[in-house]
Amino acid sequence: MQEIKVLQIKPDIVVALSGEIAAENADDFYAEVKALYQSNPSDITFDCEKLSFIDSTTLGTFVKLLKCAKTDGHTLRLKKLQPRLKKLFVICALDTIMEIEG
Repeated sequence: MQEIKVLQIKPDIVVALSGEIAAENADDFYAEVKALYQSNPSDITFDCEKLSFIDSTTLGTFVKLLKCAKTDGHTLRLKKLQPRLKKLFVICALDTIMEIEG
C-alpha cells in the first residue's frame, strides 16, 4: 500500500511517499502525480524517507514523470531514499538522469 502526501504545490511540487509502490499501484501513483504536475508545472521533489519498496514498474514510472518535467524545463528530485532503494536507481543508471539526494 502506498501513501502520497502533498506537502507543497508552489513554487515547486513536494510530495512525501510512504509504503510500497509496485506494479499494482504504480498507475495510480503516476496519475496522481501527473495531475498535480499538470495543474502546476514546476520542479518535483519526492521525499522518500518512508518509502519501503519499489519495483521495476515504479522505476519506469519515475522515468515517465521525469520526461514530463524535463520536457517543460523542470527537474525531478528524490530525497532521503533508503540505501537499498537508492541502489536500484544506481544499478539502472537512473542516478545519471535524475537528482538523487542522500
